[in-house]
Amino acid sequence: MPVWYTFVTSITEYTKILSRMKRNQSEELRALQDTLYFIGGKWRLPIMNSICNGNKRFREIERSIPGITTRMLSRELKEMEMNKLITRTVHPDTPVLVEYESTEHCRSFGKVIQEMIKWGKDYKKIVLADN
Repeated sequence: MPVWYTFVTSITEYTKILSRMKRNQSEELRALQDTLYFIGGKWRLPIMNSICNGNKRFREIERSIPGITTRMLSRELKEMEMNKLITRTVHPDTPVLVEYESTEHCRSFGKVIQEMIKWGKDYKKIVLADN
C-alpha cells in the first residue's frame, strides 16, 4: 500500500472522529437552561438536600431549612413532584401522613451538588484570601 494512501486514510478517519466530537452548543445551552430551571431558585437545592438527608415529612423538611415559609415549601414541593424530582406518598392513617422522597433522577444529581459544595468552599477561600 502506498504511503499517500495510508496518510489519506488516517486523515479521513481523523476527520470522522473530530466530527463525532464536535459539541452542539445550542443543544448544550438548552440542556443547561433546563437544568437551571429544574434546580433553580432559592429553595430548590436546600429542599432536595433536606429530603436526601432523610427528612420525609413536611414539618421535618420545613424545620431543616431556616427561613422558608410554609407556603413556599408547599409550592416548591408541588413543582418538584410535577417535575419528577420527588414523589409524594399519602398514607391513609388518622391523621393523614404525607411523606416525600427523592426520585432516582433527583438522587442522580447528588454528585453535582457535592461538586457545587466543593466549588463553593474553594471559591470562598479564594475570595477571602484576596481581602
